[in-house]
Amino acid sequence: MRAGEGKSRDRVAEVDGIAPQFSAGKRPNLKSFGRDSLRERFVADGLPAYRADQVMVWLYARGVDDIHAMTNLPLELRRGLAETWECRALETRAIQTSADGTKKFVLETWDGEVLEAVLIPEERRNTLCISTQVGCPLACSFCATGKMGLKRNLGVAEIVDQFIRAREVLADDDVITNIVFMGMGEPLLNLAAVKESIRIFTEPRSLGMAPRRITVSTSGIVPQIRPLLEIGPINLAVSLHATTDDVRDELVPLNKRFPLKVLLGALREEELITKKRPVFFEYTLMKNTNDSLDDARRLSLLLEGIPCKVNLIPMNPHPDADYEPPSREVCDAFAAEVYRSGLRVTLRRNRGRDIDAACGQLAARHLPQAKSVIL
Repeated sequence: MRAGEGKSRDRVAEVDGIAPQFSAGKRPNLKSFGRDSLRERFVADGLPAYRADQVMVWLYARGVDDIHAMTNLPLELRRGLAETWECRALETRAIQTSADGTKKFVLETWDGEVLEAVLIPEERRNTLCISTQVGCPLACSFCATGKMGLKRNLGVAEIVDQFIRAREVLADDDVITNIVFMGMGEPLLNLAAVKESIRIFTEPRSLGMAPRRITVSTSGIVPQIRPLLEIGPINLAVSLHATTDDVRDELVPLNKRFPLKVLLGALREEELITKKRPVFFEYTLMKNTNDSLDDARRLSLLLEGIPCKVNLIPMNPHPDADYEPPSREVCDAFAAEVYRSGLRVTLRRNRGRDIDAACGQLAARHLPQAKSVIL
């Protein structure tokens, strides 16, 4: 059994309540609660519900983390809130910038854990790749994060604060347009915190992002797919990476619990997956492992009947990987064969590979030394 494989069985069930935000005795964080739940907390504390709305405007629209600076609140209320609540969940330890403009944020939690988030600028959008766990229990053999094992889940405030910290580096007229839950960790093993953070991202009085600009990736925690889709019209991405169970068992050990027939059968029967709301299948191409034309042909047969798009990702090397990316010619031939089968397919351009910020490279090994700005 791979390290962490057994843990994943236990953690599938840990999704009923919002994950604890801090250790015992630590104050709660205002960013741990969506609008409805924060209003309820304020009312329970004897405060008018509208005060929660005012606080959320300061936190999200204005990006203010200091309660004492929330000047439309009475002074005594500010003092009381400051004694009761935290506002800031993460500190930025470093920012590393790739030659292609991608930025990797090294972020520290209250208890000294380190995680990473990645901001990917493009011509018409800025995409933020955020983490949901410190490490990951699924031990995918090609992924640097999987080599870490799981340290702990991130709380809601720690997920949301990745957005706030990344937004701080943008110019005044620039915005984060898209969010992908594709950083460190398996989002569906921290589903309650993911759901509440999505409520904050999409709440008009908070960050006001359209649900269709949010994508959540999973390696295939089948029982949690429907609860995720019920949040709203967000996008689902499934990390597939193989066309046979033998290969996927090695690449994604979770496949031993939810093999291809089970995973794809559940997606095929899911009524919330439609042509207007397709699944995005992520397929990392690895040399002499899953990159043959036979694999490309099998892929179209496997996905038959599932409204979907296929994103092909040339494997991003890292020191812990036993795999290599295929040549550009092999990647192009694979993509062409998938396209000929009738599937919609994209061959993704790698971003941030030179700073270990690309897909599968996040591991928080150390603070970056080169091309870094220590804050």
